[in-house]
Amino acid sequence: MSNETWTYKKPRPRRRMGRMIGITTAIAAVVAGATVVVLAVNRSDGNADRSATGGDSSLGVPGSPGGVLPSGSAGPSASASPSASPSPSAASLSKTAAAKGGTGVKLRGVDGGTGYYGKFSPGLPTSASFFPVAVWFESVSDSGDTAKDKAAGLNTYVELTDSSRLDVVKAAGMYAITDQENWSGDALVGHLLSDEADMWGGPGSATWTGKYPGDGTICNPGNASCGYTVQSTLRGKLPADKRMRYANYGKGITFWQSDSQAAKFVNTYQDLLSADNYWFTDNNICTPTEGGSLFGDRTLSSAECHRASNYGKTIDRVRSLVSPKGSKPVWAFVELGHPFTEGDWPSITGAQATAAVWSSLIHGARGIIYFNHSFAGDCQTQHALRDSCYSAIRQSVTAVNARVKALAPVLNAPFADNVVKGSAGVDVSLKWYNGNFYLLAGSNGGTGKQTFKLPCIGKTANATVLDEGRSIPISGGTFSDTFANSNAVHIYRIDGGSSCGAY
Repeated sequence: MSNETWTYKKPRPRRRMGRMIGITTAIAAVVAGATVVVLAVNRSDGNADRSATGGDSSLGVPGSPGGVLPSGSAGPSASASPSASPSPSAASLSKTAAAKGGTGVKLRGVDGGTGYYGKFSPGLPTSASFFPVAVWFESVSDSGDTAKDKAAGLNTYVELTDSSRLDVVKAAGMYAITDQENWSGDALVGHLLSDEADMWGGPGSATWTGKYPGDGTICNPGNASCGYTVQSTLRGKLPADKRMRYANYGKGITFWQSDSQAAKFVNTYQDLLSADNYWFTDNNICTPTEGGSLFGDRTLSSAECHRASNYGKTIDRVRSLVSPKGSKPVWAFVELGHPFTEGDWPSITGAQATAAVWSSLIHGARGIIYFNHSFAGDCQTQHALRDSCYSAIRQSVTAVNARVKALAPVLNAPFADNVVKGSAGVDVSLKWYNGNFYLLAGSNGGTGKQTFKLPCIGKTANATVLDEGRSIPISGGTFSDTFANSNAVHIYRIDGGSSCGAY
Protein backbone atom coordinates (compact mmCIF):
# COMPACT_ATOMS: atom_id res chain seq x y z
CA MET A 1 0.00 0.00 0.00
CA SER A 2 1.13 3.46 -0.87
CA ASN A 3 2.91 5.88 1.45
CA GLU A 4 3.60 8.38 -1.34
CA THR A 5 4.43 12.00 -0.61
CA TRP A 6 1.26 14.06 -0.78
CA THR A 7 1.42 17.09 -3.04
CA TYR A 8 -1.25 18.67 -5.16
CA LYS A 9 -1.18 18.99 -8.90
CA LYS A 10 -3.39 22.02 -8.26
CA PRO A 11 -3.79 23.70 -4.89
CA ARG A 12 -7.06 22.50 -3.46
CA PRO A 13 -8.47 25.00 -0.99
CA ARG A 14 -9.27 23.74 2.44
CA ARG A 15 -10.60 25.57 5.47
CA ARG A 16 -8.49 26.60 8.41
CA MET A 17 -9.66 28.72 11.33
CA GLY A 18 -13.00 29.04 9.63
CA ARG A 19 -11.38 30.29 6.42
CA MET A 20 -10.10 28.59 3.31
CA ILE A 21 -6.48 27.68 2.79
CA GLY A 22 -4.64 26.30 -0.18
CA ILE A 23 -3.04 22.98 0.20
CA THR A 24 0.37 23.13 -1.34
CA THR A 25 2.59 21.57 1.31
CA ALA A 26 3.93 18.05 1.43
CA ILE A 27 1.19 17.10 3.85
CA ALA A 28 -1.72 18.24 1.74
CA ALA A 29 -4.59 19.37 3.88
CA VAL A 30 -7.26 18.55 1.36
CA VAL A 31 -8.75 20.74 1.59
CA ALA A 32 -41.31 -3.36 -3.63
CA GLY A 33 -43.13 -4.94 -0.63
CA ALA A 34 -44.95 -3.01 2.01
CA THR A 35 -42.53 -2.82 4.91
CA VAL A 36 -42.04 0.56 6.54
CA VAL A 37 -38.88 1.41 8.44
CA VAL A 38 -38.50 4.35 10.79
CA LEU A 39 -35.08 5.52 11.88
CA ALA A 40 -34.82 7.57 15.06
CA VAL A 41 -31.65 9.45 15.86
CA ASN A 42 -30.38 11.60 18.78
CA ARG A 43 -29.14 14.67 17.02
CA SER A 44 -26.15 12.44 16.42
CA ASP A 45 -27.09 9.85 13.90
CA GLY A 46 -26.36 6.18 13.87
CA ASN A 47 -26.44 3.65 11.07
CA ALA A 48 -29.11 1.16 10.22
CA ASP A 49 -28.60 -2.37 9.01
CA ARG A 50 -30.48 -5.06 7.22
CA SER A 51 -29.71 -8.64 6.30
CA ALA A 52 -29.73 -9.81 2.72
CA THR A 53 -31.37 -13.13 3.29
CA GLY A 54 -34.54 -12.46 1.34
CA GLY A 55 -37.58 -10.23 1.15
CA ASP A 56 -39.06 -11.38 4.45
CA SER A 57 -35.90 -11.43 6.53
CA SER A 58 -35.11 -9.11 9.39
CA LEU A 59 -33.02 -6.11 8.45
CA GLY A 60 -29.75 -6.19 10.33
CA VAL A 61 -26.05 -6.64 9.92
CA PRO A 62 -25.35 -9.66 7.69
CA GLY A 63 -24.62 -12.66 9.84
CA SER A 64 -26.77 -11.42 12.69
CA PRO A 65 -29.96 -13.47 12.57
CA GLY A 66 -33.08 -11.78 13.85
CA GLY A 67 -31.40 -8.39 13.69
CA VAL A 68 -29.04 -9.17 16.59
CA LEU A 69 -25.62 -7.56 16.30
CA PRO A 70 -22.77 -10.10 16.35
CA SER A 71 -20.73 -10.25 19.52
CA GLY A 72 -17.88 -7.78 19.48
CA SER A 73 -19.46 -5.47 16.91
CA ALA A 74 -20.08 -1.81 17.51
CA GLY A 75 -23.79 -1.53 18.11
CA PRO A 76 -26.25 1.15 19.18
CA SER A 77 -25.21 3.28 22.09
CA ALA A 78 -28.53 3.59 23.89
CA SER A 79 -29.98 1.36 26.52
CA ALA A 80 -33.43 -0.16 26.36
CA SER A 81 -36.39 1.64 27.83
CA PRO A 82 -37.95 0.16 30.94
CA SER A 83 -41.06 -0.31 28.81
CA ALA A 84 -39.26 -2.61 26.41
CA SER A 85 -40.06 -6.30 26.56
CA PRO A 86 -37.35 -8.79 27.54
CA SER A 87 -34.93 -9.61 24.76
CA PRO A 88 -36.66 -12.19 22.56
CA SER A 89 -35.03 -15.06 20.80
CA ALA A 90 -33.88 -14.60 17.22
CA ALA A 91 -36.83 -16.63 15.99
CA SER A 92 -39.34 -14.28 17.62
CA LEU A 93 -37.84 -11.31 15.78
CA SER A 94 -39.08 -12.41 12.36
CA LYS A 95 -40.90 -9.60 10.65
CA THR A 96 -44.64 -9.21 10.35
CA ALA A 97 -45.87 -7.13 7.42
CA ALA A 98 -48.31 -4.30 7.95
CA ALA A 99 -51.95 -4.95 7.13
CA LYS A 100 -53.22 -3.39 3.93
CA GLY A 101 -55.46 -0.38 4.26
CA GLY A 102 -55.65 2.68 6.45
CA THR A 103 -54.87 6.28 5.57
CA GLY A 104 -52.44 9.04 6.41
CA VAL A 105 -49.11 8.21 4.79
CA LYS A 106 -47.54 10.26 2.03
CA LEU A 107 -44.75 8.39 0.25
CA ARG A 108 -41.87 10.54 -1.00
CA GLY A 109 -39.07 9.19 -3.16
CA VAL A 110 -35.39 9.74 -2.41
CA ASP A 111 -33.77 12.82 -3.94
CA GLY A 112 -33.27 12.37 -7.67
CA GLY A 113 -35.20 9.10 -7.67
CA THR A 114 -33.87 5.57 -7.34
CA GLY A 115 -32.68 5.50 -10.96
CA TYR A 116 -30.86 8.84 -10.84
CA TYR A 117 -27.35 7.50 -11.38
CA GLY A 118 -28.59 5.60 -14.45
CA LYS A 119 -28.85 8.95 -16.29
CA PHE A 120 -25.08 8.96 -16.61
CA SER A 121 -22.72 6.71 -18.54
CA PRO A 122 -20.78 5.15 -17.05
CA GLY A 123 -22.54 5.71 -13.78
CA LEU A 124 -22.90 4.42 -10.26
CA PRO A 125 -25.12 1.35 -9.78
CA THR A 126 -28.86 1.96 -9.54
CA SER A 127 -29.54 -1.27 -7.63
CA ALA A 128 -31.44 -0.82 -4.37
CA SER A 129 -28.68 -2.77 -2.65
CA PHE A 130 -26.04 -0.14 -3.48
CA PHE A 131 -25.45 2.92 -1.30
CA PRO A 132 -22.43 5.17 -2.02
CA VAL A 133 -19.82 5.17 0.76
CA ALA A 134 -16.75 7.11 -0.31
CA VAL A 135 -13.42 8.44 0.88
CA TRP A 136 -11.96 11.83 -0.06
CA PHE A 137 -8.61 12.12 -1.82
CA GLU A 138 -6.94 8.76 -1.40
CA SER A 139 -4.16 7.03 -3.33
CA VAL A 140 -4.61 3.64 -5.00
CA SER A 141 -1.36 1.99 -6.05
CA ASP A 142 -2.17 -1.71 -5.88
CA SER A 143 -4.79 -4.24 -4.84
CA GLY A 144 -3.65 -4.02 -1.23
CA ASP A 145 -5.02 -0.48 -1.08
CA THR A 146 -8.43 -1.36 -2.46
CA ALA A 147 -8.64 -4.53 -0.35
CA LYS A 148 -8.16 -2.55 2.84
CA ASP A 149 -10.63 0.12 1.75
CA LYS A 150 -13.28 -2.41 0.73
CA ALA A 151 -12.84 -4.20 4.05
CA ALA A 152 -13.73 -0.92 5.76
CA GLY A 153 -16.94 -0.77 3.71
CA LEU A 154 -15.89 1.78 1.09
CA ASN A 155 -17.07 1.46 -2.51
CA THR A 156 -16.19 4.83 -4.06
CA TYR A 157 -13.24 7.24 -4.25
CA VAL A 158 -13.92 10.96 -4.49
CA GLU A 159 -10.67 12.39 -5.88
CA LEU A 160 -7.48 10.37 -6.24
CA THR A 161 -3.78 11.27 -6.42
CA ASP A 162 -2.13 11.68 -9.83
CA SER A 163 -0.27 8.39 -9.51
CA SER A 164 -3.34 6.33 -8.58
CA ARG A 165 -4.31 3.45 -10.85
CA LEU A 166 -7.86 3.41 -12.15
CA ASP A 167 -7.40 -0.15 -13.41
CA VAL A 168 -6.90 -1.29 -9.80
CA VAL A 169 -10.06 0.57 -8.77
CA LYS A 170 -11.99 -1.19 -11.54
CA ALA A 171 -10.57 -4.62 -10.69
CA ALA A 172 -11.82 -4.16 -7.14
CA GLY A 173 -15.34 -3.38 -8.36
CA MET A 174 -15.10 0.16 -6.97
CA TYR A 175 -15.81 3.58 -8.49
CA ALA A 176 -14.09 6.96 -8.77
CA ILE A 177 -15.04 10.61 -9.17
CA THR A 178 -11.94 12.71 -9.94
CA ASP A 179 -10.72 15.89 -11.60
CA GLN A 180 -8.31 13.94 -13.82
CA GLU A 181 -9.13 15.27 -17.27
CA ASN A 182 -7.42 12.50 -19.23
CA TRP A 183 -8.60 9.44 -17.32
CA SER A 184 -11.20 7.11 -18.78
CA GLY A 185 -12.77 3.70 -18.21
CA ASP A 186 -15.87 2.28 -16.59
CA ALA A 187 -14.62 2.87 -13.04
CA LEU A 188 -14.57 6.63 -13.65
CA VAL A 189 -18.21 7.59 -13.02
CA GLY A 190 -17.94 11.34 -12.46
CA HIS A 191 -15.86 14.50 -12.86
CA LEU A 192 -14.96 16.69 -9.88
CA LEU A 193 -15.29 20.42 -10.63
CA SER A 194 -13.78 21.94 -7.51
CA ASP A 195 -13.65 21.92 -3.73
CA GLU A 196 -15.15 24.84 -1.78
CA ALA A 197 -15.19 27.38 -4.61
CA ASP A 198 -18.04 29.04 -2.72
CA MET A 199 -15.52 29.96 -0.02
CA TRP A 200 -12.37 30.91 -1.91
CA GLY A 201 -14.07 32.26 -5.01
CA GLY A 202 -17.19 33.70 -3.43
CA PRO A 203 -20.63 34.29 -4.97
CA GLY A 204 -19.89 36.35 -8.06
CA SER A 205 -19.11 36.40 -11.78
CA ALA A 206 -15.96 38.52 -11.90
CA THR A 207 -13.01 37.32 -13.95
CA TRP A 208 -11.12 34.35 -12.53
CA THR A 209 -7.37 34.60 -12.88
CA GLY A 210 -7.00 30.82 -12.88
CA LYS A 211 -5.20 30.91 -9.57
CA TYR A 212 -6.13 28.99 -6.42
CA PRO A 213 -5.67 30.03 -2.78
CA GLY A 214 -1.99 30.46 -1.99
CA ASP A 215 -1.04 31.20 -5.62
CA GLY A 216 -1.90 34.88 -5.74
CA THR A 217 -4.89 37.01 -6.64
CA ILE A 218 -7.88 34.80 -7.45
CA CYS A 219 -10.47 37.23 -8.82
CA ASN A 220 -10.04 40.32 -10.97
CA PRO A 221 -10.48 42.89 -9.55
CA GLY A 222 -8.95 41.55 -6.38
CA ASN A 223 -11.84 42.56 -4.12
CA ALA A 224 -14.47 40.93 -6.34
CA SER A 225 -16.04 37.48 -6.16
CA CYS A 226 -15.66 34.98 -9.01
CA GLY A 227 -16.86 31.61 -7.71
CA TYR A 228 -19.54 31.31 -10.38
CA THR A 229 -16.89 31.97 -13.03
CA VAL A 230 -14.66 29.33 -11.46
CA GLN A 231 -17.36 26.68 -11.67
CA SER A 232 -18.45 27.62 -15.16
CA THR A 233 -14.86 27.63 -16.42
CA LEU A 234 -13.99 24.28 -14.88
CA ARG A 235 -17.17 22.66 -16.17
CA GLY A 236 -16.43 23.95 -19.65
CA LYS A 237 -13.03 22.23 -19.64
CA LEU A 238 -14.45 18.79 -18.87
CA PRO A 239 -14.60 16.08 -21.54
CA ALA A 240 -17.78 16.04 -23.62
CA ASP A 241 -19.00 12.78 -22.12
CA LYS A 242 -22.06 11.58 -20.23
CA ARG A 243 -20.42 11.25 -16.83
CA MET A 244 -21.84 12.92 -13.76
CA ARG A 245 -20.49 16.32 -12.68
CA TYR A 246 -19.81 16.74 -8.95
CA ALA A 247 -18.71 19.60 -6.69
CA ASN A 248 -18.13 19.98 -2.97
CA TYR A 249 -18.98 23.22 -1.17
CA GLY A 250 -18.41 24.56 2.31
CA LYS A 251 -19.34 27.35 4.67
CA GLY A 252 -20.24 29.70 1.83
CA ILE A 253 -23.48 28.02 0.84
CA THR A 254 -24.26 26.69 4.32
CA PHE A 255 -23.56 29.81 6.44
CA TRP A 256 -22.27 32.94 4.73
CA GLN A 257 -24.33 33.46 1.59
CA SER A 258 -27.93 34.44 0.96
CA ASP A 259 -30.31 31.78 -0.29
CA SER A 260 -30.19 33.16 -3.83
CA GLN A 261 -26.39 33.35 -3.87
CA ALA A 262 -26.00 29.83 -2.53
CA ALA A 263 -28.75 28.42 -4.77
CA LYS A 264 -26.85 29.52 -7.88
CA PHE A 265 -23.91 27.36 -6.81
CA VAL A 266 -26.19 24.45 -5.91
CA ASN A 267 -28.36 24.38 -9.03
CA THR A 268 -26.19 25.56 -11.93
CA TYR A 269 -22.99 23.60 -12.29
CA GLN A 270 -23.19 19.99 -11.10
CA ASP A 271 -25.40 16.90 -11.00
CA LEU A 272 -24.29 15.81 -7.52
CA LEU A 273 -23.04 17.90 -4.62
CA SER A 274 -21.95 17.86 -1.00
CA ALA A 275 -20.97 20.37 1.67
CA ASP A 276 -18.44 19.85 4.43
CA ASN A 277 -19.17 21.30 7.87
CA TYR A 278 -17.04 19.54 10.48
CA TRP A 279 -19.19 20.11 13.56
CA PHE A 280 -17.27 17.84 15.93
CA THR A 281 -13.78 19.19 15.25
CA ASP A 282 -14.12 22.83 14.15
CA ASN A 283 -14.15 25.36 16.99
CA ASN A 284 -14.85 28.31 14.69
CA ILE A 285 -18.10 26.75 13.55
CA CYS A 286 -19.72 27.60 16.89
CA THR A 287 -19.75 31.36 16.16
CA PRO A 288 -22.83 33.39 15.14
CA THR A 289 -21.52 33.94 11.61
CA GLU A 290 -20.92 30.24 11.00
CA GLY A 291 -22.85 27.34 12.54
CA GLY A 292 -24.69 29.71 14.84
CA SER A 293 -26.40 31.14 11.74
CA LEU A 294 -28.54 27.99 11.65
CA PHE A 295 -29.60 28.65 15.26
CA GLY A 296 -30.74 32.25 15.07
CA ASP A 297 -27.33 33.89 14.56
CA ARG A 298 -26.02 33.24 18.06
CA THR A 299 -22.94 31.76 19.69
CA LEU A 300 -23.39 28.07 20.35
CA SER A 301 -22.27 26.32 23.52
CA SER A 302 -19.83 23.47 23.01
CA ALA A 303 -22.62 20.95 23.70
CA GLU A 304 -24.91 22.58 21.14
CA CYS A 305 -22.17 22.97 18.56
CA HIS A 306 -20.18 19.75 18.69
CA ARG A 307 -23.23 17.54 18.21
CA ALA A 308 -23.99 14.81 15.68
CA SER A 309 -27.43 16.10 14.79
CA ASN A 310 -25.85 19.22 13.29
CA TYR A 311 -24.59 17.12 10.37
CA GLY A 312 -28.26 16.64 9.58
CA LYS A 313 -28.72 20.41 9.72
CA THR A 314 -26.06 20.79 7.04
CA ILE A 315 -27.92 18.29 4.85
CA ASP A 316 -31.20 20.14 5.47
CA ARG A 317 -29.60 23.45 4.47
CA VAL A 318 -28.19 22.13 1.20
CA ARG A 319 -31.34 20.19 0.29
CA SER A 320 -33.44 23.30 0.93
CA LEU A 321 -31.52 25.08 -1.84
CA VAL A 322 -32.06 22.42 -4.52
CA SER A 323 -34.59 23.40 -7.18
CA PRO A 324 -36.79 21.71 -8.20
CA LYS A 325 -37.04 20.31 -4.69
CA GLY A 326 -35.56 16.83 -4.37
CA SER A 327 -34.29 16.83 -7.96
CA LYS A 328 -30.66 15.90 -7.27
CA PRO A 329 -28.80 13.91 -4.59
CA VAL A 330 -26.85 15.53 -1.78
CA TRP A 331 -24.02 13.57 -0.16
CA ALA A 332 -22.68 14.11 3.35
CA PHE A 333 -19.13 14.72 4.57
CA VAL A 334 -17.93 13.24 7.88
CA GLU A 335 -14.41 13.90 9.14
CA LEU A 336 -12.14 11.27 10.65
CA GLY A 337 -9.35 12.11 13.04
CA HIS A 338 -8.16 15.73 13.24
CA PRO A 339 -8.92 17.65 10.01
CA PHE A 340 -7.48 21.00 11.16
CA THR A 341 -3.94 22.11 11.96
CA GLU A 342 -4.96 23.61 15.32
CA GLY A 343 -3.67 21.05 17.80
CA ASP A 344 -5.90 22.19 20.65
CA TRP A 345 -9.11 21.65 18.66
CA PRO A 346 -11.03 18.42 19.27
CA SER A 347 -10.59 15.18 17.35
CA ILE A 348 -13.59 13.11 16.38
CA THR A 349 -14.28 9.77 18.07
CA GLY A 350 -15.68 6.63 16.53
CA ALA A 351 -19.02 7.04 18.29
CA GLN A 352 -19.28 10.61 17.04
CA ALA A 353 -18.45 9.67 13.46
CA THR A 354 -21.06 6.92 13.57
CA ALA A 355 -23.72 9.29 14.89
CA ALA A 356 -22.80 11.93 12.30
CA VAL A 357 -23.32 9.40 9.52
CA TRP A 358 -26.76 8.49 10.83
CA SER A 359 -27.84 12.08 11.31
CA SER A 360 -26.95 12.75 7.69
CA LEU A 361 -28.94 9.74 6.52
CA ILE A 362 -31.96 10.57 8.64
CA HIS A 363 -32.02 13.98 7.00
CA GLY A 364 -31.88 12.59 3.48
CA ALA A 365 -28.22 12.27 2.45
CA ARG A 366 -27.87 9.87 -0.48
CA GLY A 367 -24.19 9.13 0.04
CA ILE A 368 -21.41 9.43 2.62
CA ILE A 369 -17.89 10.79 2.06
CA TYR A 370 -15.23 10.40 4.75
CA PHE A 371 -12.51 13.03 5.07
CA ASN A 372 -9.58 10.72 5.59
CA HIS A 373 -6.85 13.19 6.60
CA SER A 374 -5.50 14.25 9.96
CA PHE A 375 -3.29 17.34 10.22
CA ALA A 376 -2.63 17.59 13.96
CA GLY A 377 -2.74 15.46 17.07
CA ASP A 378 -0.83 12.31 17.86
CA CYS A 379 -1.26 10.73 14.44
CA GLN A 380 -0.92 12.94 11.37
CA THR A 381 -1.83 10.97 8.30
CA GLN A 382 -3.43 11.11 4.86
CA HIS A 383 -4.84 7.58 5.33
CA ALA A 384 -6.82 7.52 8.58
CA LEU A 385 -8.75 4.42 7.53
CA ARG A 386 -5.56 2.54 6.68
CA ASP A 387 -3.05 3.57 9.35
CA SER A 388 -2.85 1.55 12.55
CA CYS A 389 -2.90 4.63 14.80
CA TYR A 390 -6.53 5.14 13.74
CA SER A 391 -7.57 1.52 14.21
CA ALA A 392 -10.33 2.51 16.66
CA ILE A 393 -11.85 4.92 14.14
CA ARG A 394 -11.54 2.28 11.43
CA GLN A 395 -13.42 -0.23 13.59
CA SER A 396 -16.31 2.18 14.14
CA VAL A 397 -16.45 3.25 10.50
CA THR A 398 -16.34 -0.37 9.33
CA ALA A 399 -19.25 -1.23 11.61
CA VAL A 400 -21.42 1.70 10.52
CA ASN A 401 -20.62 1.06 6.86
CA ALA A 402 -21.71 -2.55 7.29
CA ARG A 403 -25.05 -1.35 8.67
CA VAL A 404 -25.47 1.11 5.81
CA LYS A 405 -24.79 -1.63 3.28
CA ALA A 406 -27.20 -4.00 4.97
CA LEU A 407 -29.90 -1.32 5.12
CA ALA A 408 -29.28 0.04 1.62
CA PRO A 409 -32.69 -1.17 0.30
CA VAL A 410 -34.36 0.70 3.16
CA LEU A 411 -32.26 3.84 2.68
CA ASN A 412 -33.10 3.81 -1.03
CA ALA A 413 -36.80 3.23 -0.35
CA PRO A 414 -39.42 6.02 -0.15
CA PHE A 415 -39.82 8.18 2.91
CA ALA A 416 -43.16 7.76 4.67
CA ASP A 417 -44.24 11.25 5.66
CA ASN A 418 -47.11 12.24 7.98
CA VAL A 419 -46.93 9.01 10.00
CA VAL A 420 -44.53 9.49 12.93
CA LYS A 421 -43.84 12.25 15.43
CA GLY A 422 -41.00 11.91 17.90
CA SER A 423 -40.15 13.73 21.10
CA ALA A 424 -38.35 17.04 20.76
CA GLY A 425 -35.09 15.36 21.80
CA VAL A 426 -34.77 13.14 18.73
CA ASP A 427 -34.65 13.50 14.96
CA VAL A 428 -36.65 10.88 13.09
CA SER A 429 -37.09 9.57 9.58
CA LEU A 430 -39.60 6.93 8.49
CA LYS A 431 -39.14 4.64 5.49
CA TRP A 432 -41.50 2.22 3.78
CA TYR A 433 -39.88 -0.95 2.46
CA ASN A 434 -41.16 -4.43 1.62
CA GLY A 435 -44.35 -4.22 3.67
CA ASN A 436 -42.94 -2.57 6.78
CA PHE A 437 -42.19 0.86 8.15
CA TYR A 438 -38.62 1.47 9.31
CA LEU A 439 -38.00 4.24 11.80
CA LEU A 440 -34.54 5.79 12.12
CA ALA A 441 -34.16 7.83 15.26
CA GLY A 442 -31.15 9.76 16.52
CA SER A 443 -30.67 12.09 19.45
CA ASN A 444 -30.54 15.81 18.70
CA GLY A 445 -29.29 16.39 22.22
CA GLY A 446 -32.13 14.67 24.02
CA THR A 447 -31.37 11.84 26.42
CA GLY A 448 -33.39 9.44 28.51
CA LYS A 449 -36.95 8.44 27.60
CA GLN A 450 -38.12 9.54 24.16
CA THR A 451 -41.58 8.85 22.76
CA PHE A 452 -42.77 8.11 19.24
CA LYS A 453 -46.36 8.51 18.09
CA LEU A 454 -47.65 6.68 15.01
CA PRO A 455 -51.44 7.00 15.41
CA CYS A 456 -52.39 5.47 12.06
CA ILE A 457 -50.46 2.26 12.88
CA GLY A 458 -53.17 1.14 15.29
CA LYS A 459 -52.97 -0.91 18.47
CA THR A 460 -51.55 -4.28 17.40
CA ALA A 461 -47.93 -3.70 16.48
CA ASN A 462 -44.40 -3.94 17.82
CA ALA A 463 -41.25 -1.92 17.29
CA THR A 464 -38.40 -4.36 16.70
CA VAL A 465 -35.11 -2.67 17.56
CA LEU A 466 -32.72 -3.84 14.87
CA ASP A 467 -29.38 -5.28 15.99
CA GLU A 468 -30.31 -4.97 19.66
CA GLY A 469 -32.26 -8.22 20.16
CA ARG A 470 -35.34 -6.62 21.67
CA SER A 471 -38.87 -5.54 20.79
CA ILE A 472 -41.11 -2.80 22.23
CA PRO A 473 -44.93 -3.09 22.19
CA ILE A 474 -46.76 -0.24 20.47
CA SER A 475 -49.81 0.72 22.51
CA GLY A 476 -52.39 3.09 21.06
CA GLY A 477 -49.95 3.99 18.28
CA THR A 478 -47.28 5.04 20.80
CA PHE A 479 -44.02 3.60 22.15
CA SER A 480 -41.03 4.91 24.09
CA ASP A 481 -37.36 4.07 24.26
CA THR A 482 -34.26 5.32 26.05
CA PHE A 483 -31.46 7.29 24.39
CA ALA A 484 -28.29 7.15 26.45
CA ASN A 485 -26.52 10.22 25.08
CA SER A 486 -26.40 12.67 22.18
CA ASN A 487 -24.74 10.05 19.95
CA ALA A 488 -27.47 7.48 20.51
CA VAL A 489 -29.25 6.01 17.50
CA HIS A 490 -31.92 3.32 17.27
CA ILE A 491 -33.42 1.75 14.18
CA TYR A 492 -36.86 0.20 14.49
CA ARG A 493 -38.87 -2.04 12.21
CA ILE A 494 -42.60 -1.67 12.82
CA ASP A 495 -44.06 -5.18 12.80
CA GLY A 496 -47.79 -5.52 12.26
CA GLY A 497 -50.29 -2.70 12.47
CA SER A 498 -51.74 -0.77 9.56
CA SER A 499 -49.92 0.26 6.40
CA CYS A 500 -51.56 3.69 6.79
CA GLY A 501 -52.46 3.53 3.13
CA ALA A 502 -48.97 2.73 1.85
CA TYR A 503 -50.65 -0.18 0.06
